[in-house]
Amino acid sequence: MADRVYLFDTTLRDGEQSPGCSMTVPEKMRLAAKLVELGVDILEAGFPIASDGDYEAVDAISREFSWVQVAALARANTPDIERAAAALKFAKRPRIHTFIATSDIHLKYKLKKSQQQVLDEAVAAVTLARSYADDVEFSAEDATRTDWDYLEEICRAVVAAGARTVNLPDTVGYSIPEEYGALIGRMARALGDSAIVSVHCHDDLGLAVANSLAAVQAGARQIECTINGIGERAGNAALEEIVMAFKTRPDKLPYETKIVTEHIYSVSQLLAQTITFGPQPNKAIVGENAFAHEAGIHQDGYLKERTTYEIIDPHLVGVPASKLVLGKHSGRHALHQRAEDLGFDLNKEELNALYETFTTLADRKKGFRNEEIVALIHQVTGQTAAAAAAND
Repeated sequence: MADRVYLFDTTLRDGEQSPGCSMTVPEKMRLAAKLVELGVDILEAGFPIASDGDYEAVDAISREFSWVQVAALARANTPDIERAAAALKFAKRPRIHTFIATSDIHLKYKLKKSQQQVLDEAVAAVTLARSYADDVEFSAEDATRTDWDYLEEICRAVVAAGARTVNLPDTVGYSIPEEYGALIGRMARALGDSAIVSVHCHDDLGLAVANSLAAVQAGARQIECTINGIGERAGNAALEEIVMAFKTRPDKLPYETKIVTEHIYSVSQLLAQTITFGPQPNKAIVGENAFAHEAGIHQDGYLKERTTYEIIDPHLVGVPASKLVLGKHSGRHALHQRAEDLGFDLNKEELNALYETFTTLADRKKGFRNEEIVALIHQVTGQTAAAAAAND
């Protein structure tokens, strides 16, 4: 039986913090509706102390989606926690998510505090948060650069104070899968059934998803992630990649989520329309080229059997269809298929003539629109018809 993994979506909080991703309250509301439809377990709606807009978004989402587990972020101090609690006042399933940095580099240069001071503040923050909400999550910021003995001490202390979830972020994307798995495994064993171990990975080394998967294999049961992988600097672990890794490789990743995968592409598209950029074309799962084929060898295999070059059915993630892109690497099979799709039944001679003309032009073009293919077909069929008439 597959283990259940909870998805904590932070598109509206960490994702929104990145350059070009700021959202208005109405925009957050539209995205929240799609995220609820998608099936995320916890929806982190904002950082209420940061701005009036964030406060309003948390409040509005809590009211509109009363059945959803809504989280609000707060630093480990009284004003932040009280502001988060006020924003969550109308939530039926509120979660206060409080955090403080734990690594030596953050303690020395940012906080200028001792390990004992940070431990005491973490416990005090969780205790205060529990007075407002039964569901409290604690995050040890920069956990992957924190001394492991100290990290275990703080994890045990915040759980004893009432935290139900302990999040161990790779805040600066520094860790690698083997190392991160070992860290998470140790903390999961230390906490046992007393709390859920969560992970929040950044993509500075391109390892956010790999680290998240390694963490789950080591015992984590919550992943914090975003749509399209947006977030601070290089971004966060992409929700769609994690979910489809579970779906595609249950033999190695026997984990379940409640994500309705058919909604993935539409949520990705709505996010792209809302912020100032979309995913890069070669982005896994939701990129423009994720289900596109241009190389002739690939096109030929795909046309004979889709699974030769596609491990995911595009319809499973809500992508309307795969694409055969006609360019200089395309072969006769794909060109013939496109001609048929456009309503032309070419004989062998016509197809050969079309292919020769097409490949000559393709060396100088980035791709062909359908109307350009139609024009070429009319050109070559006219020429072959004229040549046949001349021979007669």
